[in-house]
Amino acid sequence: MIIIGSDHTGIELKKSIIAHLKEKEIEVKDVTDFLDQTGDDYPDIAYIVCQNVKKENALGIAICGTGIGISIACNKVNGIRAAVCTDKYMAKMTRNDNNANVLCLGARLGIENVFEIVDEFLNSEFLGGRHQKRVDKIAKIEKCQKEGVEYVHSL
Repeated sequence: MIIIGSDHTGIELKKSIIAHLKEKEIEVKDVTDFLDQTGDDYPDIAYIVCQNVKKENALGIAICGTGIGISIACNKVNGIRAAVCTDKYMAKMTRNDNNANVLCLGARLGIENVFEIVDEFLNSEFLGGRHQKRVDKIAKIEKCQKEGVEYVHSL
């Protein structure tokens, strides 16, 4: 299952992505289907998407105007590794190397290859190995922040 959500700027892109995924028979859960064009705030959308990603142990797609704001907000949620991707190489590498679980997209960017980006993100897998050490360090930073202790780096 793929969790998807957008603020008001991304409603049309979100609908297109949902249709694309359903054509591929991929189950999609739109966690912001209650929104309309009247506006909302991307931090709230990010939180809703990320909580559902964690609850369902799924991948997510979060959309705002540029993808930047929503990615910043997503990355404030413990256990989330979100990345803005503007091409399929970035989508592949964020899954391969960073084990990203939320793809962030910008609706105002006019991304012509958005389906390629989405497909690459969903079809790529975390490679582990030397990358696992780095993902573990990200988790350690989150844990230290949560516990109010200083992160001790290895440099």
